[in-house]
Amino acid sequence: MRFINSDSILETINMIKVHHLDIRTVTLALSLRDCMDTDVKAVGEKIYDKIIKYASRLVEYSNEIEDEYSIPIINKRIAVTPISLVGEACKEYDYVYLAKMLDKAAEAVGVNFIGGFGALVEKGCTRGDTALIESIPEALSQTNLICSSINLASSKAGINMDAVYKMGHIIKKTAELTADADGIGAAKLVCFCNAPGDNPFMAGAFHGIGEPECALNVGVSGPGVVSAAIRSLPEGTSFDELANKIKQTAYKITTTGELIGREMAQKLNIPFGVIDLSLAPTPAEGDSVAGIFQAMGLEHAGAHGTTAALAMLNDAVKKGGIMASSHVGGLSGAFIPVSEDAGMIEAASKGYLTFDKLEAMTSVCSVGLDMIAIPGDTPIDTISGIIADEMAIGMINKKTTAVRVIPVPGKKVGDKAVYGGLLGEAPVMSINHLSSSEFIRRGGRIPAPIHSLNN
Repeated sequence: MRFINSDSILETINMIKVHHLDIRTVTLALSLRDCMDTDVKAVGEKIYDKIIKYASRLVEYSNEIEDEYSIPIINKRIAVTPISLVGEACKEYDYVYLAKMLDKAAEAVGVNFIGGFGALVEKGCTRGDTALIESIPEALSQTNLICSSINLASSKAGINMDAVYKMGHIIKKTAELTADADGIGAAKLVCFCNAPGDNPFMAGAFHGIGEPECALNVGVSGPGVVSAAIRSLPEGTSFDELANKIKQTAYKITTTGELIGREMAQKLNIPFGVIDLSLAPTPAEGDSVAGIFQAMGLEHAGAHGTTAALAMLNDAVKKGGIMASSHVGGLSGAFIPVSEDAGMIEAASKGYLTFDKLEAMTSVCSVGLDMIAIPGDTPIDTISGIIADEMAIGMINKKTTAVRVIPVPGKKVGDKAVYGGLLGEAPVMSINHLSSSEFIRRGGRIPAPIHSLNN
């Protein structure tokens, strides 16, 4: 007979009920490469039928597992092959139509979001890539569940500055077409460097070309659990002991995600993919990465020492989590989205956390400039300059970085953009007003760094 430690049971209950432990997402990753056709209408129908075939019971099974284990599963999502590839064989491009078919299928199976309306253009654009990118504003403004991501750079290829410049226009237009909702279209659009093909988190999820036919990827959460664990330590605990406590906590969180992921994959009769270890915050009180910084001893996020605290947190989460699963992937670390983290919202609103400090923090976090509201009149060239800077950080450091900024139409510094739900709300932040125009409009590619030649 196996005895279960009552302390472990109580600890798990506290993690879920008090400290917001949850499975942030179960994401069905699905290849649509066999949906290609010369007729765009046929492609759309094939896409719809395949999503229905594989994902029709995703939400049902998620709810069953949630009830069985009493662990909240917050989001059910789908990630598909970059749609620029799927639609490229068509005689006539109509990527907006394909977006609508994806949206229709996502609504039919009841998921929260579907990702993959995107392209991989770090070294250049094909005709299909260009057509998809140009369709993004219309596609995101005419759908409800579509998320879009474009990979603009990599440590191997450098930075596609033509595409960076183009995305400045696309982000601005997408926000303008959804002005009635504070530019929410731009909140579903992300620019990447070194995008992973197995990321279960939105808006950047897609099914990479090296992935299997389908897989079930899981994103765990738990910043509140980590914060509580740190606060349980005696005052003056050393960084060595602090890091060990975070590793132990990450191990427990990841074990929970591994259990749920494998159960879910078995029910769906598909392979289990990866666990993404990322600490994904929410606007709920006590579920904040910024709160972890305060538990470590900083007055607030943005204080000098914040980047060091984030670096240690990110590393400890990865070290602890990787011991709990043989298949760790995605982004894996700590997210710092401004609008989705109550502590980050407060820090930005009070001026403790500046745009430049956020950029510095992206050198050690697991993503980048995420869910940041900027003035609606921000010039396109400035938006492109922001993207270029973040792509450079990822390229040089051989890590994933991303930009999800929202130029909120009609709003200025000090105003607030409100999205609700997990997207939360964000104060419109001040950015540098110096011109980037001449630099951004040079075109071409910024070459890959010397350390890319490591064959």
